[in-house]
Amino acid sequence: MAAIAGTVIVVDDDDAVRHSLKFALELEGLAVRLYRSGGDLLAEPELPATGCLVIDYHMPAIDGLDLVDRLRRRHVTLPAILITGKPTDELRGRAARSGFRQVLEKPLEDNALVDSIRTALA
Repeated sequence: MAAIAGTVIVVDDDDAVRHSLKFALELEGLAVRLYRSGGDLLAEPELPATGCLVIDYHMPAIDGLDLVDRLRRRHVTLPAILITGKPTDELRGRAARSGFRQVLEKPLEDNALVDSIRTALA
C-alpha cells in the first residue's frame, strides 16, 4: 500500500481511544500526532501543511465543533472528520456547517475512518 502524504491529527480526551487510533492508523502507513484536548492542539505552535483532523465531539472545555471553528479562524484549512458516540441529525448539520467532511459514530467499525482519511488526504 502506497504511503499517503500528510499527518493525521487525532484530538480525543480518552487515552485508550487516542492510542488505539494511533496504532491502527500507523498500521495503515499514516503519520499520526495525538492531542488530549482542543486546548493542547490550539497551543501547538506549528501544524503540518498537509494532513487531516480527526476530532472527538465530546471533550471538556472545547468541543470538537468549537475547536474546528477556532482553527478555521486561524486559517487552518486541514480537512476534518468528527467522531462521536451518538451523532444526531442536528449534530451532523452543525458539523457540516462547521466544515467537517464527515461525522463517524463510535465505536468506529470496518475501515470507515481510514477510508475517510485517505479520501481527505488524496
